[in-house]
Amino acid sequence: MSDTTTTALDRQVGGNPFPAAGTYVIDQSHSTVQAVARHLMVSKVRGGFNSFSGTIVVAEEPAASSVEVSIDAASIDTRDEQRDGHLRSPDFLDVETHPQLTFTSTQVDPSGRVTGDLTIRGITRPVTLDVEYLGTFKNPFGQTVAAFTGTTKIDRTEWEMTWNAPLEAGGVLVGKELTIELEVQAALQETE
Repeated sequence: MSDTTTTALDRQVGGNPFPAAGTYVIDQSHSTVQAVARHLMVSKVRGGFNSFSGTIVVAEEPAASSVEVSIDAASIDTRDEQRDGHLRSPDFLDVETHPQLTFTSTQVDPSGRVTGDLTIRGITRPVTLDVEYLGTFKNPFGQTVAAFTGTTKIDRTEWEMTWNAPLEAGGVLVGKELTIELEVQAALQETE
């Protein structure tokens, strides 16, 4: 993914460390999926999803690797119950009609970019994540675990999340751009 610390469990691909081929399952208890939005045009509000799952298939030929993630839309948590309720409403995630957000990769570039289809509110659009591979380690239970970070920016209005409120001094309450930040640990289930 990118040039990072090499561990004994890594293999080299194009001079960069890369995880061993196999199927890795995302460990929800050691991973985060967050979105960051501008609030009042100046500050940032961060929210996370508490329920998600996913699989990373690392192929022998890294470009043939794939990623699939499913997120429980209702699990959004910004530490404000009223705001979370509004985010679950048809103004934003519309969780009653569209309970899942999904990401399915369409291309994996071993140098650190994963392109795929992001579905929110039943609308699918392509996005590209900048991914950094952090290394593979043995956890205290002897399980092989690979770690990654990922970021991308999206325009929420492309998924019909257009609600906003004008501010008296000009501008709007919520920025259109969302920064998506991922911290992922995934446990090796089977090798290729």
